[in-house]
Amino acid sequence: MSQNKDVALSVSLAILKGQWSTLEVLLAEDFTYTGDGMTFDKRQYIDFMKGMKSAFSNMAMEFTHVVSEGDLVSIRFVTTCTHTGKFMGAPATNKSLAISGIFMRRVEGERVMQEWQTTDLLGTMTQMGVGTLLGYAIFGVLLKSKSA
Repeated sequence: MSQNKDVALSVSLAILKGQWSTLEVLLAEDFTYTGDGMTFDKRQYIDFMKGMKSAFSNMAMEFTHVVSEGDLVSIRFVTTCTHTGKFMGAPATNKSLAISGIFMRRVEGERVMQEWQTTDLLGTMTQMGVGTLLGYAIFGVLLKSKSA
């Protein structure tokens, strides 16, 4: 099970370091992502992460809880960053953010097959200064159109 934890965490570390070729190897060819109203295949996921990485600088992640059972690894995270670039249509705010959430990754061998994620989007938008209800509605529409 320790190997599964290492593989699951390696995906996040590759994203943080911008190691896209490593990420490519860590994700299975038929990898799928489901989370926060979006679904991605492997290519879409990598492209989304590249966009996120370019929009948020000084990105760091703390893994506060890591639980592994069988082929599933669940990780609670807190990401700190600064919103310095355009992301999903939202202009840079230059605000420091602490984004929390949980993801679960299914690992087979040395590859991640699936990821499910939920992020505190309302808390993130509040930190960005977006009007709470209006921002939530707009962000939800953007997420659905981005994943389509």
